[in-house]
Order: sequence, then structure tokens, then C-alpha cells
Amino acid sequence: MLERLRPGAQAVGFVSGKETFTVTRDGDALTLEMPALPPRAIVVPPTLAGALGRAPQMVLAAKHYLCLYARADDVAGLAPDMAALARLDLPAVIVTAPGSGDVDFVSRFFAPANGVPEDHVSGVAHLCLAPYWAERLGKAVLVGRQLSRRGGIVRCTHLGARVRLGGRAAVFLEGQITI
Repeated sequence: MLERLRPGAQAVGFVSGKETFTVTRDGDALTLEMPALPPRAIVVPPTLAGALGRAPQMVLAAKHYLCLYARADDVAGLAPDMAALARLDLPAVIVTAPGSGDVDFVSRFFAPANGVPEDHVSGVAHLCLAPYWAERLGKAVLVGRQLSRRGGIVRCTHLGARVRLGGRAAVFLEGQITI
């Protein structure tokens, strides 16, 4: 919208259900604020570790499973069984580990039950990741790197009940709707 339809605008709003979300320009990046999805302790499904191909150190959940690993290489090296993940009772699985250097954490996001084997850069995953890592690292402003094949950086600000997500975006689909 900001690229093609409103190139001079600073912000644009989108209505989803009862809430309006505003996307704002921030230099060469875009930001969006949405409700946080803080994860909580759960009973771990016995098939989860096998579906991921490697047992996580800990599993929490909010809207999706959040599986914690010790190292970024553990996350990068996963080759999950997508059919097994699609049979889980929650629609997706977020995997994460501590980052290094300029990155606070790394992640990947698998949602085969929703027709998305691996999301390249997932905003909804970061709504869960930001509250978890903010608490664990004791800081509200975080940088996450998603380790999908295309990958990307998401800047997160944990605001309590909400999370501000920011990053660079690219147009990936254009079309025309006739009404």
C-alpha cells in the first residue's frame, strides 16, 4: 500500500476484525504494532519432538508451539516432518535459540496445517518470541533473525500487552480484483 497506492503517506491502517492496525514508515523500514502472544507452560504432545526431528530443551505455547533450542545451529539444521507437524493440535510451530552478535535470537516458523510449510519471515511468530526473549534477556528492544532459506531480520519492541514489529519489506504479489 505505501509503496504503490500511497507513496507519499507516512502510515496506512488496516482493519482486521474489530481492530485497526497501522503500518508506519520508519526510515527504510516499516513498523506495525499488534497484541503480544506471551507463551506459557503446556503439556507437550508426545509426537512433537519426532515431528521436528530433534527434541527441544523446552516447549511453551501461545497460539502456536514455541520450541527452545540451545544453539542457532540446532534451529538452522532442523528438517521437520511437515505431515507430522500438520497433525498437531496447534496450527504452527515456532523454533528458537539464542542469537549472537547483533542478533538477540534466531527462529524458524513451520505452519503446514495452514498450507505454509515454512514462513520466510513471520510476524505472528515474533508476537510470541518478543515476550519470551524480553523476559529471558531482561530487555524490551530485541533483534531477531529468521533462519528460513530467504530469511530476514525483525526488530521487536515488547510493550507489555503489545509488540511493535519492524523491518524491511518487499512487494511479493501484485494483482487486480474486479468487483
